[in-house]
Amino acid sequence: MPRVDPPRIRRVLNLGLPVVWGAAVVTYRLVCPLAREESLEGRIVSSAVFLTVGAGLLLHARAMLLRELRQLREVAGAAQNVLLRPLPPRVDGLTVAAGQLSASRGASVGGDLYEVVATDHGVRVVMGDVRGHGLTAIGTAAAVLGSFREAAHEEPELPHVLRKLERSLGRHLRERSRAEHPASGVAAPEGPVVEEFVTVLLMEIGPDGQMTALNCGHPWPYRLSGRAEPVVGGETLPPLGPFPLPAELPVLHCGSLLAGEALVLHTDGMEDARDAAGRFFPLQAALTEAARVPPVVPRTVIRLVYAQLLRHTRRLPADDAALLVLRNDRRRVPLQQRGTVHRENTMT
Repeated sequence: MPRVDPPRIRRVLNLGLPVVWGAAVVTYRLVCPLAREESLEGRIVSSAVFLTVGAGLLLHARAMLLRELRQLREVAGAAQNVLLRPLPPRVDGLTVAAGQLSASRGASVGGDLYEVVATDHGVRVVMGDVRGHGLTAIGTAAAVLGSFREAAHEEPELPHVLRKLERSLGRHLRERSRAEHPASGVAAPEGPVVEEFVTVLLMEIGPDGQMTALNCGHPWPYRLSGRAEPVVGGETLPPLGPFPLPAELPVLHCGSLLAGEALVLHTDGMEDARDAAGRFFPLQAALTEAARVPPVVPRTVIRLVYAQLLRHTRRLPADDAALLVLRNDRRRVPLQQRGTVHRENTMT
């Protein structure tokens, strides 16, 4: 017995039901005597028939639109899982949680990007922010994330990972420039049609909790240890895209993440969010409030901070806002080691 194709049946029903409704109306007009009468009874019956057919067509159209909407949401969800795939709850002794709030209404992803991977060189983390939001920003974020997921495992040094991100972004922007240029396929554009940049924060957390970083114009993270303290490693590099990276890429030392402490990375959409009076969202105070009762629970921090953000703005933020929290659940790092790291940072 031949197998019936469900999608084909749905297509037939989608086309056939309106035809059936239309045929019913035509049959009524041609066959039913009441349809040709000008009496009050005939008009009432004709109106009832037309209203019934119209309501049926509207319900059918509504069902089709809802089905299409469900399919689009499934596709969007699959795209989100590919771009910002769900992070595992634990990565090499670190408890991880992440959140994303898109500035585009109805969108689940935007121009913010993040990833956490365990490698032979330590846990490597990227947090980035593409200029703008929407479909073009999603494509750029995908190019950077794809490059990071490969380079984080292959490159032993953090500067080499950043170089690969820069080359991948450059290829992506050149391809978009050619596609958007009016003479696409004839000659390469003389100037960059695509003017886009990405702020990127690369971090590496070693087995002893020591943190190193390379920062291309991105906000520095916070350390949660009773309260939120800014983690500052030094001068930042320019964002990826507009200008080439310098020849030397010195790795910045950011101290150690002790057992029980958490590291919070974010995009500038968090701190730049404003309320109706123009006041910025107090992210550091919100993080301190979320982490005031130990132990720090990453998922709880995400939930509480986003709740405060939405209460502050009372609407979607003007820019995408991402948050990434990592808590160190490894064995305790000796306190004297952390002090040594701080002294080394001061000397450098």
